[in-house]
Amino acid sequence: MSSSVSVAAEWDLLSDRFYRRLTVYFPLPWSAPASTSTASSSGVGGAVIGRLDLSTHIVAAAPFGGPIAAVRDDSKIVQLHSEPSRRRLLLFSSSGHSIASAPWPPLLPRLHSLAFSSSLSLLGLLSDGSLLRFRLPDLQPTPSSSPVPLLPQASGGVADAVFWGGGVAILTEDNRVVVATDIEAADPHPRDLADPGVGDEETVLCMAVVEPQFVMSGSPEVLLAVGDRVIAVDEDGVQVLGEELEIGPVQKMAVSPNGKLLAAFAHDGRLLVIPTDFSRIIFEYECDSALPPEQIAWCGLDSVLLYWPEVLLMVGPNGDPVQYSYDESIKLIPECDGVRILSNSSMEFLHRVPDCTTLIFGIGSMSPAALLYDARDHYDRQSAKAYDNYQLISSSLPEAIEACIDAAGHEFDVSRQRTLLRAATYGLAFCSRFPHERFQEMCKMLRVLNAVRDPEIGMPLTIQQYKLLTAPVLIGRLINANQHLLALRISEYLNLNPEVVIMHWACEKITASATLPDTVLLEGLLDKLRLCKGISYAAVAAHADNCGRRRLAAMLVDHESQSSKQIPLLLSIDEQDKALSKAIESGDTDLVYLVLFHMWQKVAVEKKARLDFFGVINARPVARDLFMAYARHSRHEDLKDFFLSAGRLQDVAFLLLKESRELEKNPVASKGSHVPQVRLIDQAYRLFVETKEHVFESKSSEEHAKLLRSQHELEVSTKQAIFVGSSVSDTIKTCIAMGNERAALKVKSEFKVPDKRWYWLKTCALATVGNWDALEKFSREKRPPGGYKPFVEACIDAGQKTEALKYIPKLNDPRERSEAYARMGMAKEAQSAASQVKDSDELFSRLKFTLAQTSIIDTLRDRLSFQGAY
Repeated sequence: MSSSVSVAAEWDLLSDRFYRRLTVYFPLPWSAPASTSTASSSGVGGAVIGRLDLSTHIVAAAPFGGPIAAVRDDSKIVQLHSEPSRRRLLLFSSSGHSIASAPWPPLLPRLHSLAFSSSLSLLGLLSDGSLLRFRLPDLQPTPSSSPVPLLPQASGGVADAVFWGGGVAILTEDNRVVVATDIEAADPHPRDLADPGVGDEETVLCMAVVEPQFVMSGSPEVLLAVGDRVIAVDEDGVQVLGEELEIGPVQKMAVSPNGKLLAAFAHDGRLLVIPTDFSRIIFEYECDSALPPEQIAWCGLDSVLLYWPEVLLMVGPNGDPVQYSYDESIKLIPECDGVRILSNSSMEFLHRVPDCTTLIFGIGSMSPAALLYDARDHYDRQSAKAYDNYQLISSSLPEAIEACIDAAGHEFDVSRQRTLLRAATYGLAFCSRFPHERFQEMCKMLRVLNAVRDPEIGMPLTIQQYKLLTAPVLIGRLINANQHLLALRISEYLNLNPEVVIMHWACEKITASATLPDTVLLEGLLDKLRLCKGISYAAVAAHADNCGRRRLAAMLVDHESQSSKQIPLLLSIDEQDKALSKAIESGDTDLVYLVLFHMWQKVAVEKKARLDFFGVINARPVARDLFMAYARHSRHEDLKDFFLSAGRLQDVAFLLLKESRELEKNPVASKGSHVPQVRLIDQAYRLFVETKEHVFESKSSEEHAKLLRSQHELEVSTKQAIFVGSSVSDTIKTCIAMGNERAALKVKSEFKVPDKRWYWLKTCALATVGNWDALEKFSREKRPPGGYKPFVEACIDAGQKTEALKYIPKLNDPRERSEAYARMGMAKEAQSAASQVKDSDELFSRLKFTLAQTSIIDTLRDRLSFQGAY
């Protein structure tokens, strides 16, 4: 049990809970003498950093064991020659190893504070309210070197500010509160909260922020200590809190990690812990000093840390506080389960001792976990007491094993981890019902944690932080710190997809290999990229293109298997021909259209460029057909140019005829003139003539143009717009109906209308207008070349049976006479005419349908059949 006593001796009792302060890294490399501590070559140029004094620097530390940033505070006096004359922005790991260094941008307002965002972007808030953002790990300003303003110029600048993961709350010199919850966006949108109503003679003593995720409205709530009151400010209004508590002026405030409690240091030296709604005082402690502490922070949810120069006080709900002494400046870095304490020489972690650890190593503990741990110790010394201890805890063995496994996860010391896990394995030998996967899972987590805690990596994660952060996020942080090998090994060890690691490594390799030939660099990249199936070569190629290595990008994109990723990149690097070929091979018409549209947009106005484009697509049938299908609907002129370039004159002519038809359907487009339509048809006619293979089309086009001109002359002479667009037959009929037979004869002559057709047209026209005398006169002029059937049908269609009877007897064909009589409902006359037809079966069926008199037709058929029998 002596080892348990030595472990528990390192603990400090606060109320009924134990706390321990672990030294994670000591000494820190920056605490070495200036002659031996040099900066990283990244952005430093070999300059000596020397000893880093936290008291003279503005320091920010990222949560979850993240990096540390520092820049010299120009408001403080430093010893001459102790540091470089020009300020530099420094970036370190938590173990004190230099990651990068860059000159601080000159000619800027005074730096007010530094902070890290939730995505590990470094933010710098200047005194005028503008925001600087730096990319890690090279500390390059993003998106440019110009600060982003968050405050209007009339605000007077920054009086105080509080950062949280995704935002910042700023108290201005004129006592207004401005909040920005999207500080990681390229264009943040700061907004004013309600006016807190602070008078000109009043002073805001301190401020704190309840983060949005802890507020019902989803917006941050800012707490301002003004005089004897605390004001809660949000978008909806202002509320005075805690007036009935009479806590007096508050000098410092800190909100707990869960957003429910507030630690407040009053002017009389009292430390108060109250809910954020100020409903009551949970507990208070009278400090020895009424001077406000320099820093105040929560250590988990059970205690509060107060720091004055050389004194760190930890206060709990009951009992005496715990005091730590420091002879150098420190920086408190709150975490979800404790506080990291950064000093000039060390990195420590102060946290509550887990219950499982207390059960095992607590002085005088006789818990099953402690007995199991002791049993393993006896077993290693080959003592029979090991089995005695087992018998004592056999009924509680699963709980004891679980406690040993949990305790191992909370340890930073590797040898102690191993001892606790060996105790757990001793219990597992006697407990078959305990899930062995729990032990294996803890071993995996510890191997990952021990790897990232190594001083060369410098990420002192606890197991609770690791669970909250998750393995994929941890891997993302490692690759952003250029720790690709470790990230890859962790990914493989945890069976995670290593694609993101390899891709990031490839991009960084391209960036760092500016002088390496493309072919040599490509070979090295492919060796690693092939390790991950399905990796996006297009993303790496895009990075190569952004770095100005277009040839390398073209070689990389050839290995991309997904056409949807490959083709856009080929277009971006001006490989249109290859992109078009790949799109056609993919069989995806959308990708083909994407390439065609991209190429068409880049085609210059010059004729030669268009001809080159037409030549490219004409050599590829799929691209040609898709372009033609698209152009037929919306780009007729371009399609005509394409047909002309390919020598397809007949296709151009057909397009011209289609345009002429569209003008005919839309008189508004042609402004009521026939000239545009005639011009298009004439152009089509000339193109058809040139082909010498489309005689019919050329003749038709010529006749159509001539007809349009004639119709236009008729409309001018008659002052009636009723001719253009009609056929030759309709034009003749319209002229006759209007009594203009001379014009009709002219059209007949121009277009060589046959006499038979002329008789049909004139008959229909006269019947339409009901000029029966003229019709009869016309029938007597001479024998109609097509007979009198047109006269009969015209009269019947007009419903004039009397007029029709004048012409039916003149029909030579008895079949025609029978059908005419049937149409007029004259059954007996139809019967008489039909009897003169030799093959009457088909005729009878038509008559039966026409007359709908079945009995009459049947009688007629019987009589004819009887006559045929003789």
